[in-house]
Amino acid sequence: MSADGARGDGNGVDPLLAARLKSRQNLPKRFYKAATIGRHDDVPHVLLLDGRPARTPAKRLIAFDNPVIGELVAGEWNAQGETINPATMPATRLANTSIDGMTEAANAVRDEIAAYAGSDLICYRAETPDQLTGLQGAAWDPLLGRARDWGMPLQAAAGVMHVGQDASSLARARVMLEPIEGMALAAMHVATTLTGSFVIAMALWRGELAPDAAWQAAHIDEDWQVSLWGEDAEAAARRAYRHAEFIAAVEIILASR
Repeated sequence: MSADGARGDGNGVDPLLAARLKSRQNLPKRFYKAATIGRHDDVPHVLLLDGRPARTPAKRLIAFDNPVIGELVAGEWNAQGETINPATMPATRLANTSIDGMTEAANAVRDEIAAYAGSDLICYRAETPDQLTGLQGAAWDPLLGRARDWGMPLQAAAGVMHVGQDASSLARARVMLEPIEGMALAAMHVATTLTGSFVIAMALWRGELAPDAAWQAAHIDEDWQVSLWGEDAEAAARRAYRHAEFIAAVEIILASR
């Protein structure tokens, strides 16, 4: 973004700042003192706002099979200030998505996650420079080895042309997702789409890749560009937002294994 014209609309007003302020003004006021996880009727792990059960946009009870995940969501509600900002509540959004739609859509979500194995990030390598290809190989070759160990070998190639993968490998990816359900499945979808890699997300699920290493492996190309050209504030803000989404998904994955 150029310096001229980016800071105002001719009247000295920054349109981006104005939009952010308007958005902030439209946020709902915080209406509760404390969020906790407790029993409601015969349901043991329910999100309670001042003792009253919270509900999803579809009016379903926000309840958890796993109390650890419940506490993660309650923590987001307790961290809110005078207003409630859903953009700062990724685990809550995942809970709403899971409760309102994951049961009916679970197989479709598994299909979508498995499809990433057919165009997995780690299969598309740069041709040059050597330093970048070396970074990719160091991070991604061990992940290809993991995939082989899982019974789903994937082919890698230099360039951006589509690399066809064996149908049996894609079928294996789909089978591996079958035991994953509920919020864990929603979190796996987030981890897969944010990294662009079925293999990275599955390695997280299986405990074979640390969260920091997973994030770094998914951003080798981006980090390389930043090392060459720097990073502007808007790009940094977008990355920080994605990282918060990723961390929330990872925390749910770790609690669900």
